[in-house]
Amino acid sequence: MARVTGLGHVGIYVRDLERMVAFYRDTLGLTITKQNWRAGVVFLSANPDAVDHEIALMRGRPSAEDPHLIQQISLAVAGLDDLRAFHKKLVAEGYRIERVVNHASALGCYFFDPEGNRTEVFWVTGRPCWVPTASPIDIHQPDDVVLAEIDRVWNELRHVPVGGRLTEEAATL
Repeated sequence: MARVTGLGHVGIYVRDLERMVAFYRDTLGLTITKQNWRAGVVFLSANPDAVDHEIALMRGRPSAEDPHLIQQISLAVAGLDDLRAFHKKLVAEGYRIERVVNHASALGCYFFDPEGNRTEVFWVTGRPCWVPTASPIDIHQPDDVVLAEIDRVWNELRHVPVGGRLTEEAATL
């Protein structure tokens, strides 16, 4: 039976991305692992050799009074079949699926919980990718087709080092 294996990361909406990155990087000692300043996205990790990111900072918090702080809550699953099982269950139970995407480093199914909180269940593919990318993918295709699509995206982006900045071309993937 498919189950969540742990918390992967939390996404936080921020007003001042530069200040928040400096806080998590310089004050708390996290490492920038992925960044796309143009899109307003920076990922940080306390242990980048072991985990892609634990904090995702996203520009977009409207005001200090708006309680809309959480961009997403991401939960890990053990395998591709578990991700497929969760996707089928969420659809069967009527939850709104936002998208299913290939991040190269992971496949993620984004949906909204009963109170409208954006949530992701994801499977880590084992292909380290330091670019924040999200290509739509049909996870219900045969394994070899899904894995080939993961590898296609990974091969396009794998040259970007941890914390590396994207070229304009790579930023559009």
